Amino acid sequence: MTEHVEQLEFQAETHQLLELMIHSVYSNKDTFLRELISNSSDALDKLRLESYQDKDLQVDTDDLHIELVVDQDNRTLTVRDNGIGMSRAEVVDLIGTLAKSGTAELRKKLNEAKSAAAGNIDTAELIGQFGIGFYSTFMVADQVTLTTRRAGETEGTRWSSAAGSSTYTIETLDEAPQGTSVSLQLKPADEDDHLFDYTQEWKLREIVKKYSDFIAWPIRMQVERTVTEGEGEEKTEKTVVEDQTLNSMKALWTRPKSEVSDEEYKEFYKHVSHAWDEPLEIIPMKAEGTFEYQALLFLPSQAPFDLFTREHKRGVQLYVKRVFIMDNCEELMPEYLRFVKGVVDAQDLSLNVSREILQQDRQIRMIRKRLVKKVLSTVKDLQGAEDQTKYQTFWKEFGRVLKEGLLGDTDNRETILQVSSFASTNSESEVTTLAQYVERMAEGQDSIYYMTGESRQQIESSPHMEAFKAKGREVLILTDPVDEMWVGSVPEFDGKAFVSIAKGEVDLESEEEKKASEALREQQDKDFAEVLGWLGKTLDESVKEVRLTSRLTTSPACLVGDVFDFTPMLERMYRASGQLMPETKRILELNPTHPLVTGLRDAYDTRKDDADAGKVPELTETAELLYGTAVLAEGGELKDPARFAHILTDRLTRTL
Repeated sequence: MTEHVEQLEFQAETHQLLELMIHSVYSNKDTFLRELISNSSDALDKLRLESYQDKDLQVDTDDLHIELVVDQDNRTLTVRDNGIGMSRAEVVDLIGTLAKSGTAELRKKLNEAKSAAAGNIDTAELIGQFGIGFYSTFMVADQVTLTTRRAGETEGTRWSSAAGSSTYTIETLDEAPQGTSVSLQLKPADEDDHLFDYTQEWKLREIVKKYSDFIAWPIRMQVERTVTEGEGEEKTEKTVVEDQTLNSMKALWTRPKSEVSDEEYKEFYKHVSHAWDEPLEIIPMKAEGTFEYQALLFLPSQAPFDLFTREHKRGVQLYVKRVFIMDNCEELMPEYLRFVKGVVDAQDLSLNVSREILQQDRQIRMIRKRLVKKVLSTVKDLQGAEDQTKYQTFWKEFGRVLKEGLLGDTDNRETILQVSSFASTNSESEVTTLAQYVERMAEGQDSIYYMTGESRQQIESSPHMEAFKAKGREVLILTDPVDEMWVGSVPEFDGKAFVSIAKGEVDLESEEEKKASEALREQQDKDFAEVLGWLGKTLDESVKEVRLTSRLTTSPACLVGDVFDFTPMLERMYRASGQLMPETKRILELNPTHPLVTGLRDAYDTRKDDADAGKVPELTETAELLYGTAVLAEGGELKDPARFAHILTDRLTRTL
């Protein structure tokens, strides 16, 4: 017997708004089951809490669970729980609110939720006020019926509506089981519309495993199994129906690290990372206070093959109260930590209406900030450990990626510099930290010297290294492409400026040495002034200036850039990416003690007038060869290699 039956009409435009939510807010129809299971999990949580608070509440909490009931013949799927349930008034407030909320108000909220400026919109509030999670069922069902009874009450309530209908029905029931049951009359499967057959056991298992595996309550379903009885000729097969639990309920991130075995962590890491390697380091986190969240992060031991491709998916899994929200939540982890895997479970967020709104969520930004600091502090701990094996593995696999953070994450730049390691001239095999470099700096040295290039061999054989080798000054050897980028935007470390040995003027002399060589330098400047002027005019298309240098000891010449010039390698990188780059003229520096340079000066002085008039091609060719060898010495490319080869061959022929 039923009583107090009402058939109510949706307000004029509500149906259109429901269609908007179903087709715009939810892009994946499988999420309807996640929403229903999430509602059931909340109901079970509330019942357990209320039973603690109200000792007079007559409820049985021994077997709290969620159940999926399938009727393939009638094409129905029912999601049932024995949780707190709802009164008639609560059904009207929580489930029927969409119908009574007011079209204008609902439209306003939906527009705000879709707006890029919705950073301060509480999307959890949207779900609570408008019942959007529940209404996602109309993506997959022609008819939805909800039956519920609140714990401690005797009467139940049934709510029912058909997809596309302008009305819904609500009635009071004399009898109903405690908890809530949502029964769906499923639409026909339509794979083109990504509408699957939700009566299939495998599909339900797949959805539960993907979205709700770590729900704290068992999610059960009756399944048919064929079993064999007897042996030999008496062997028979029969079909039995048994209850199976579909979810693991293993929310490892909620358990203390001391209570979880290494094997469990390894398996969970493989599950969330879809990788076969073992985690290098496990990072559990728990935050309480203004907002609560738990996290379980992993540093992999091996870089995936697609780490540097556009197709690489980054981010960690986001859960809300153990309910899966999304894979690869990029908002929780910056690009330069894209190798970090794991789970973040936020307690103060709700299932979001539009996942894009996470980009504007203040709590998500705060969680991200703390996750980044924790990951970097973990790397720092590995670096400071007595056994360096883990840190060395980490840096070998992910150092190139981590250094990308020096470009954009100014808040953590100092920490990234501290945990980074670099090759240097101090050792052929071992890398060094910047702190170790600073400790080894010579007395009076106030700069951290570095050189970028394509390989260690190219850098070590560069003419720019000559004076530094002679003076015993350590130079960082930076060969990763990202090194070309960050050194231009990071000014210093520990008060020591980063200085490229291939840019600007390098001064390695002490005050005493400067005084001792002052007279010699003045004489050299005087002796070479005219030939330097001539070379500047002769090589005008290739260089911006020709000057003497003290950075060379054995080579005749080298090319250097101004302090803020792009390096040749950086220019090549930009051009390779399709960007138009103007040609950057560089400075040709000459070694005033090299026989080729002094010989060129003497030859010019002998035939100065003819050389200035362009009547001495041999001198012009010598200037071109001098410039060309400087280009080749740094691993550069000649603009006209055929002309260079012709001049060189002609000169060699004349010497035989």
